[in-house]
Amino acid sequence: MTHNNQALYEVRNISKRYGSVVALEDVSLQIRAGEVIGLVGDNGAGKSTLVKALSGAHQPSSGEILLEGKSVVWKSPHDALEAGIETLYQDSGLAPDLSVSANVFLGREKTIGGILGKFGFLSQKDMDTQAHKDLEAVGIAVPASNRSVSQLSGGQRQAVAIGRAVSWASKVIILDEPTNHLGARQAGEVLQIIKRAKERGLGVIFISHTLPHVLQATDRIVVLRLGKIVADAPTSTFDAEKLLGTITGLIEAH
Repeated sequence: MTHNNQALYEVRNISKRYGSVVALEDVSLQIRAGEVIGLVGDNGAGKSTLVKALSGAHQPSSGEILLEGKSVVWKSPHDALEAGIETLYQDSGLAPDLSVSANVFLGREKTIGGILGKFGFLSQKDMDTQAHKDLEAVGIAVPASNRSVSQLSGGQRQAVAIGRAVSWASKVIILDEPTNHLGARQAGEVLQIIKRAKERGLGVIFISHTLPHVLQATDRIVVLRLGKIVADAPTSTFDAEKLLGTITGLIEAH
């Protein structure tokens, strides 16, 4: 898939302060359609704060956010969701007692009209069928879309959560530690899902402490340290040693 060089999603010179504490300082970042960015940094580097600004959970103290070249102000995560920005946090946000399809459509349930159009009923069959198609499209094999999430393995649950986010995202997907606590095979499946999201033309922001996964799955790596971007370069310019050194400050980026 061919994509132009115009930024799909961008932050310009954003800062975030909590009283006297500066969590982000003058951060600028661009992501293009069909690009996977690895966002890395030590604990306290500002990754979570940046993700909250990108997802609409927090408003920056200063600076600007742009989507497809137009300035936007997210008043809530719902605003970002409606604009096509999906965020998957570490806790996945799945409801274990609900079925796979119910989780895929959680908050976006399909209904059919009731008596005189006054009452609506969940269209369970349609949701089961569509959930199966959506998950299959991003490479996720779930035994049955009407199966309870509590019956799935940890890897399957994470795959469903990522599949839900990828299937609903129309522009950007932000993945916060999606391979955390997964085995090698399950993590490999998640990295394949990221590849498919890229092929669909989504912009992907991949936050992870697992540096081999970052080096394997991304096109570009952005390193945060103490609330500032200290490196933003193609993944091909890093190896594991250089990336770790840049994160810790033992190697200064040029």
